[in-house]
Amino acid sequence: MKSWIGFNALFAGRSLERGMARQKYARGRQVRLGFSGPALLYMLCLGLLLGWYGPDWIARIDLPPIAAPAPEVAADGLRADFAFCHSGGGTNCVVDGDTFWFRGEKYRIADIDTPETHGPRCLAEGELGARATRRLQALMNEGAFSLESGDRDSDRYGRALRLVTRGGQSIGEQLVADRLARRWDGSRHPWC
Repeated sequence: MKSWIGFNALFAGRSLERGMARQKYARGRQVRLGFSGPALLYMLCLGLLLGWYGPDWIARIDLPPIAAPAPEVAADGLRADFAFCHSGGGTNCVVDGDTFWFRGEKYRIADIDTPETHGPRCLAEGELGARATRRLQALMNEGAFSLESGDRDSDRYGRALRLVTRGGQSIGEQLVADRLARRWDGSRHPWC
């Protein structure tokens, strides 16, 4: 019985070796994984040397400073003569301090909020809104501008949300600097 078990183990072991040998050389080459002991030791020493001395070597290299690339300014290619929109739609006109019509489409300046002119909550809001409207008309008529997409394409009223820029500067930020608008933070705040 013992000889039979030994023969089976020997036979099974040889067939296992043959199967492994066929798999290893079936592709025509033997794949070897890992590194030899000396190669691993050399890589470890090199890593330690670079970690220890590397920062000093980099500091000793005298390279010219890398200049930051100049920001690209979009070519302002849009231009129109803006009037006031007193009601309804228009072609090229300003509705209020943050809304205007341009080429038949209604836009809202995405980065600001201005006082309401159509249904103001108090007299002060109406007066400030009228000043913001006049200032936006003047800014839009000063020259060529660009419309840039922001986080959202349109608001709940169907107006296209865009940043209005001239020479890379936000027209909305100009209205904020003139104290006629607030930066848009996602919700309306009272002006009264």
